[in-house]
Amino acid sequence: MNRDPLLAPVTGVFAAQEIKPQARTLATDRGIRCVTLDYDALKGVDDVEARLF
Repeated sequence: MNRDPLLAPVTGVFAAQEIKPQARTLATDRGIRCVTLDYDALKGVDDVEARLF
């Protein structure tokens, strides 16, 4: 998309629960930011007080 002057500049975010090192390297090389997420915490399912550690 950055090749099209009408759309540039375009930035991307790679969001997942787990990102393998090779995927992170490839994304970073292409200017894509990597973010790891805890889906249960985002949904409000994860109860921090109920965890042992």
